[in-house]
Amino acid sequence: MLRYQNMLLFLTLGLLGIACQSPNPSAAEEAEPLETAPVAADDTARSEKVILFFGNSLTAGYGLEPSEAFPALIQQKIDSLGYDYRTVNAGLSGETTASGLSRLDWVLERQPVDIFVLELGANDGLRGIEPTETRQNLSAIIDRVREANPAVHIVLAGMLVPPNMGGAYADRFQKVFPAVAETKDVTLIPFLLEGVAGDPELNQADGIHPTALGQKIVTKNVWATLKPLLEVDS
Repeated sequence: MLRYQNMLLFLTLGLLGIACQSPNPSAAEEAEPLETAPVAADDTARSEKVILFFGNSLTAGYGLEPSEAFPALIQQKIDSLGYDYRTVNAGLSGETTASGLSRLDWVLERQPVDIFVLELGANDGLRGIEPTETRQNLSAIIDRVREANPAVHIVLAGMLVPPNMGGAYADRFQKVFPAVAETKDVTLIPFLLEGVAGDPELNQADGIHPTALGQKIVTKNVWATLKPLLEVDS
């Protein structure tokens, strides 16, 4: 319990500073391109399968080199085990579930997807967006991805928010992710930042974004959920 409280306190200190800024994304939250060149959606000759990481700055690797972000570290694990998969980092700093839903078609038109890792919602919590709206947007993203590829595997990354918006809000927000996972029958990563959030040695000066070492722990969290899917398909 003490570790959890410390984690929430540390996140609160970091988030409160950003919450006081303009609701519009800052220069540090501007769009970042896909880190891997997209493949034409009609390329039926491709042999490798694609894992698309669709998220915000946590996925994009804010403040780090692209090779230090967890999607690139996942690729290293894939290569070491000889799996025929290619990762694509479609993280965009400042992304909310609503803006992600708006961006989704553009990404899907340019990139075939076999496994879709959905990491959105943290910025919704930061901005105090109604959890029911976050749930609706996450559900709509999942539905749209399945429309594009009914055989796709979808992984949803769970997230927590500190109680600076009130304990009731934090509780409602936390419940969104397991509820969506159950309703939409997708695989859930319980908490993406498990073992990282709240530890100043694993986060950058803003107290929010993992350092390169923190990203390695995030990679372990993602890999624990992702590896069984690769083993089934291989």
